[in-house]
Amino acid sequence: MTTATPTTLAAHLWPSLAASPVRSGLIAVAGSLALWASAKIQVPFWPVPMTMQTFVVLALAAALGPRLGVVTVLLYLAEGAAGLPVFAGTPEKGLGLAYMAGPTGGYLAGFVVAALVVGWLAERGFDRTIPRMLAAAALGHAVIFALGWTWLAVIVGPDKAFALGVAPFYAATAAKTALAALVLPAIWQLARR
Repeated sequence: MTTATPTTLAAHLWPSLAASPVRSGLIAVAGSLALWASAKIQVPFWPVPMTMQTFVVLALAAALGPRLGVVTVLLYLAEGAAGLPVFAGTPEKGLGLAYMAGPTGGYLAGFVVAALVVGWLAERGFDRTIPRMLAAAALGHAVIFALGWTWLAVIVGPDKAFALGVAPFYAATAAKTALAALVLPAIWQLARR
């Protein structure tokens, strides 16, 4: 008796996705637009407003898998590197590579690694149940914050980096992690019907 290897949500919805570079490209462009929108929309939250950017990174990675998830995030970063105002706070805080090398550079790099990790877990079925997606999203957020804190610590020192770049975001990160754990399994249930 053999069991089917778990697939990503995108592959389940569009079985020909892997064979269609055009469809994959369109999905990556749509995902990069979702990342751009999630960077610009601020949700009032305590102690600081939050964007939905890390939620969208993790949700895209879970839905698309590691390869297309990473390609989507890299496309988004390439758009920013080219000077498009796709990042949170741009153009006010600068554009292009200068912005990417600034205080948020580690978080942006973390998006890529988190997309790889969460996408890999999703290919193995972690996006199908609330507890497993909760673990995958928590790990994805941990990767983003670890790289973000590390880069920020180089710029401002470790204590200040933690105080400015990690501590204010606990509540918002917990909310986005829980949201990912609820949304992805719910979409899978709808997709199976």
